[in-house]
Amino acid sequence: MSVINTHFLFKLYSFNMLQKLTIKNFALIDHLEMNFNEGFTIITGETGAGKSILLGGLSLILGKRADMSSLKDKGKKCVIEGEFSIEKYKLQLFFEANDIDYEDVSIIRREILPSGKSRAFVNDTPVVLSKLNELSDKLVDLHSQHETLQLANVNFQFKIIDALAQNSDYLDSYIKGIDVYNDLKAALQELLDNQKEAKQQYDYNLFLFQELEQANFEEGEQEVLEEALEKLNNVEAIKQSLAEALSLTNNEEFGIKTNINALKNSIIKISSYSKEYQSLAERITSLDIELDDISSELENADEAIDISPQEIRAYDERLKLIYDVQKKHSVSTISELLEIKEVLSKKLDQVDNATEIIEIKNKEIDAVEEKLNKLAAQIHKRRAKILPNFKKTLEENLANLAMKNTRFSISLKEKDTFFTNGKDELELLFSANKGSDYKPLKKVASGGEMSRMMLSVKFLLSQHTSLPTILFDEIDTGVSGEVSNKMAGIMKEMSNHMQVISITHLPQIAAKGDHHFKVFKEDIDGKTKTDVKVLDNKERINELAEMLGGKDIAESAIEHAKQLLS
Repeated sequence: MSVINTHFLFKLYSFNMLQKLTIKNFALIDHLEMNFNEGFTIITGETGAGKSILLGGLSLILGKRADMSSLKDKGKKCVIEGEFSIEKYKLQLFFEANDIDYEDVSIIRREILPSGKSRAFVNDTPVVLSKLNELSDKLVDLHSQHETLQLANVNFQFKIIDALAQNSDYLDSYIKGIDVYNDLKAALQELLDNQKEAKQQYDYNLFLFQELEQANFEEGEQEVLEEALEKLNNVEAIKQSLAEALSLTNNEEFGIKTNINALKNSIIKISSYSKEYQSLAERITSLDIELDDISSELENADEAIDISPQEIRAYDERLKLIYDVQKKHSVSTISELLEIKEVLSKKLDQVDNATEIIEIKNKEIDAVEEKLNKLAAQIHKRRAKILPNFKKTLEENLANLAMKNTRFSISLKEKDTFFTNGKDELELLFSANKGSDYKPLKKVASGGEMSRMMLSVKFLLSQHTSLPTILFDEIDTGVSGEVSNKMAGIMKEMSNHMQVISITHLPQIAAKGDHHFKVFKEDIDGKTKTDVKVLDNKERINELAEMLGGKDIAESAIEHAKQLLS
C-alpha cells in the first residue's frame, strides 16, 4: 500500500527525460559521463566528494549563470552537455517560437571560455540564458536545500496552489493583462502630469504662440528682406555703377556696341571666303545680340532704382521684429521659430483637449480592469476549490511521515488590489502539535518538518504537471530512521510516473533506488579529481554498509544493507 494519500493523482507514464550528462573541465572534474534511466536514481558519496559539483554542472545547462571559477584548467573551456528525450512532452511549439531546431532527443550545451564568457546552445542553436531558463522549467525540477526554505514564502505557496488548481492559462492571461494595465496607468499619469505642467505654463505659452501667429513669419522671408535692404541702403553707388555701365556700352563714339558693330561688319565682308571666317562672323553676331540684351537689362535696372525711405523703414521694422523674436527664443532662423510655434501649438492643444484624451484613456483602463477582475475571480475560484482537498491531503500525507498532529490553517481572501498573480491574499499557518497555536511556517517548523512538507508538496505537484524529471538534493535533511524509509517510499512511488533522481546521505533512501551512482574523489599525479561510477549489486551493498557503519564495514552492516536492498 502507498505511504501517501493520492487524492490528486492522475496517470502519467514513466519516461527518462534526462538521458545523459557530460561534464568536461568543471571544478574538480576532468571528464565524466552519466547515463540516466527511467525510474528512481540514487547519487551518494562522502561529504566533499563532489555531489554538489554534479548539481552545479546540471544547474549550468538549466540556465544558471557561470563564472571563471567553474574552470578546472583555466586555459581550457568548460563544456557541459545534457541529452533530453522530449518527444512525449509536446515542446515543438516552444522550439518553433524561438527558432530552434527541434529534435526528439535534444542536446543542451553550455560552454565557459577561459576569457570568462559563457555560451549556451540547444541543438547547436545559440540561445540566451532567459530562453534556456524558460526551456529548463519544462524539463527538470531541480530541488535544492535552499528551495525547502521557500515553503515559508507566500509566492512559492501561491505557485503550489496554482499548480494544483491548474491556473496556468488564467495566470498567463492575467499577467499579460497586468502589463497592459500598468502601461495604460503610466500613460494616464504622464498625461495628467503633462496637463498639470501645461496648465501652469498655459498663459505664457499662449502669449508666445499668439506673438508668432501675428508675426506670420514665412520660410525664406528673412533672407529676401536682408537682400532687399542691402540693395536699398546702397542705391547711390548702384545707380552710379549702372550709369557707367550704360555709357561704356552705348556711347556712340567709343561704346562697346559701336566697336562690336564695326568688328562684325569687318568679318562679314570676308565670311564668304571660308568657313572659318563665316564661323567667326556668326559668333560675333551672337555676341552683338547678347550685348543688346545686357544693355536692355541695364537700362531697366537703372529705371527701376528708386529711393524710397518708407520702403527702407518697412524692411527695417520687419527685420527688427524677426531679430527680436529670434533673440527671445535663442534661435537664428525663421525655420526654428516655425518649429517653436508648432511645439507651442501642441502644448496648448494638450490643455484644450486634455479632458477628452484623459477620458478616452480612462475608458481603456476600465475595459482592461474589467477583464482583469474576471480573470482574478476565476483564479480565486479555482484556488478556493482545491484548498480543502489540498489541506486534507497534505495533513494525511504528513501523518504518514510521523507528523500525525500536523494541522494547517489556510486563508484565501480577495482584495481590491491587483497583485502580480491575482487579487488574493494568502496566509498559510502551521501547527505541529495538538493544542498549539497556528503560526507561520518559518517560525515553528523545524528543518526535518520542512523537508517532509516539501516532499509531500512535490509529490502532489508531480501529479499535476507534465514535468518528467525531478532531482532532490538531500531532501532528507533533518530526518532519519522510519521517516526516511517512508520518504524513500514516496520518491519511489513518484518514480512510477516520472524520472526521479535523489542525492542522499541516508541508506534507507539509497536502498530504494533502481539505479545507484557513487561520486568519489581520487588523487592522480598529485591532483585531486572527482569522478562517478554506476554501482552493481555487490558495490551497492558495500556502499550502503559504509553509509550505515562507516569505513570499517562490519558484517552486521553488510547484513543490514542486504535487508535494505531486499
